[in-house]
Amino acid sequence: MQVGKDGKVQFGDDQFHLPQFNKQAIISVAIIVILAIFIFSSFYTIKTDEIGVIKRFGKYLNTANPGLHFKLPFGIDTIIKLKGSNFIFPVEFGYRTVRPGVQSEIQKGRRFEQESLMLTGDLNCAVVTWVVQYRITDPANYLFKVRGTPREGPINTFRDVSEAVMRKIVGDHSVDEVIILKRRQIAQQVKEEMQEIFNQYEMGVAVENVELQDVNPPDPVKPSFNEVNASRQEMEKALNQAYEAYNKVIPKAKGEAEKTIKQAEGYALDRVNRAQGDANKFIAVYQAYRSSKDVTRRRMYIETMNDILPKIQQKYIVDEDMKGILPLLQLNNQGGGNK
Repeated sequence: MQVGKDGKVQFGDDQFHLPQFNKQAIISVAIIVILAIFIFSSFYTIKTDEIGVIKRFGKYLNTANPGLHFKLPFGIDTIIKLKGSNFIFPVEFGYRTVRPGVQSEIQKGRRFEQESLMLTGDLNCAVVTWVVQYRITDPANYLFKVRGTPREGPINTFRDVSEAVMRKIVGDHSVDEVIILKRRQIAQQVKEEMQEIFNQYEMGVAVENVELQDVNPPDPVKPSFNEVNASRQEMEKALNQAYEAYNKVIPKAKGEAEKTIKQAEGYALDRVNRAQGDANKFIAVYQAYRSSKDVTRRRMYIETMNDILPKIQQKYIVDEDMKGILPLLQLNNQGGGNK
């Protein structure tokens, strides 16, 4: 192939003419293309639910709020768009939501056992699935304070921290506490420790909620676990019945014992008071007797006769000075009657 000065191209015996280009037109097209690239690469829009992170030559420059903004073109300034601080990011562990909705489609299985299978404090195994919800409070720290790419580094760190904290907390509790008894306390403790670690990392996130979804024993040991639970329920039932019988008998016995004690105390108090009264009466009589012996004897005699005479059915009054016929004084009835 040969190219002549006149623009002809010769292939063997054949000759071709190269097309003639208008340099002015080429320059105009190039300028238009450059202007188009400049315009389209100089302006960008941030949506209302987003926030923009600007990098200049790969280094963090500033953040941009929602609206239309200008940046240096040709790749000098680059922008990473993130959801705003009001957006809640869910991170799932032990399962994945494939299709959210009223009836969400969820994937579970062995592919997630590596992050959900845990050892409890009483050396039992449990499959723990949970979800963590968080917000981005500092976009710059979120993208550049952790190792890895801006897109994968933060979420990978977030997942690693959450899994490590959950394993630590679950390892401090028994399997019953994890499954039933202390689910809320465990979730709250995980949330607090995660937030503390993220603050130390200066990661720029706020943990909003940690919720335990399903906590179950592994499939191979479920039958044995269910049998143990059934036995514990039977034991609790027997204990409740025993406590019920105890609560019926013991309070009644205590009440009867208390009643007997109160009666004995009342009887003792009555006896003491009566004895004290009799003693005081005797002392009073003795003091009156010492002051006037004759009057006291007569009064005591009269009081004694008043007590004795009403109890005697027939009464005979004998005058010792009388001789002969026995005189009788009928005192049985006021109007006279029986002798």
